[in-house]
Amino acid sequence: MIGYTATGIGSLPGVNAGEATRIVAGELSDLPHVVELPARGPGSDMIGRTMAMLAELAPDLSVETTPMGWRFCDTPGSVMRRARSWLAEDLDAAEQHYAGTSVIKAQVCGPWTLAAGVEMRNGERAIRDHGACREIAAALADAVGAHIRDIQRRIPGARVIVQVDEPSLPAALAGGISTASGIATYRRIDPQIAQGHLATVVESMTQLDGVGWLHCCASHPPIEMLVRAGFTGLAVALRPEDVASEVEQEPVGQALDQGATLGWGVLDGREMTAGPGDDASRAASSVLRQLARWGFTPESVADRIVLTPSCGLAGSTPHVVRAAYRALREVGRLLRDEGLEPA
Repeated sequence: MIGYTATGIGSLPGVNAGEATRIVAGELSDLPHVVELPARGPGSDMIGRTMAMLAELAPDLSVETTPMGWRFCDTPGSVMRRARSWLAEDLDAAEQHYAGTSVIKAQVCGPWTLAAGVEMRNGERAIRDHGACREIAAALADAVGAHIRDIQRRIPGARVIVQVDEPSLPAALAGGISTASGIATYRRIDPQIAQGHLATVVESMTQLDGVGWLHCCASHPPIEMLVRAGFTGLAVALRPEDVASEVEQEPVGQALDQGATLGWGVLDGREMTAGPGDDASRAASSVLRQLARWGFTPESVADRIVLTPSCGLAGSTPHVVRAAYRALREVGRLLRDEGLEPA
């Protein structure tokens, strides 16, 4: 990949996998991603989609929809079958439009966000049950391995990056996941247990020459723990207004210094202006400003920074997605331009 390559987080608007994949192929050819289209309905969201992957290998982990979200059920039903069909459509589109690429990114929901988002049969969330959490992590590891092998079969020679989405991880570690009643919260997850379950998932990737990234768009992601778990890539949002928070951002700089790849969420597609060039210029300046705070030159870390939107773009429009992806590519061009100075 070239320095300051651009890619997407994963989720996009619309319901047509072919159309969405064509946008990605046209705008992010250096690092395309498998598309996710949650507008299609339950089973196309990150929890339902990933649980369908687990249920294919472990039917006892099938889930069904409830008024509150997702709950374990006895056997795979229509929602699981539909989720698997949609995932197959997304991979078919990737196979068609990404042929010949050297690297591709796929996304799965992480074990702790799954445990926080799926109910047991008694109505309580799985995060309450240590055994259920361990079973989810083990099944996810197997499912990720199968997913990587499927992509490698479809796109021979491509290295697979697997982005593990964990928006609920900080809340789980802080004891902030609400119980079914909403009156109380579940006890905090021990960081060593959290790290161990994440490491189980990462190990399944590395055994197949895959690359593990952890994406967290929530505040205060546990950067040091994620590095210890084995993730070599960290995808976090570092917006211009965030750079003053040195206490929170310092661990990110330390991880970058230790060799990690940083998926840097520099642009919020929901706030794109009419002039993408202005958005790109501001984002590039903020990146340079933060790199200087960390003590890096743009050239020294160019091959370990990937530019992304700050989060998924499912709530945008195809026009905004194209504009955001083009702006990210322009940010990369500006950062490779030796004459650019931080604002």
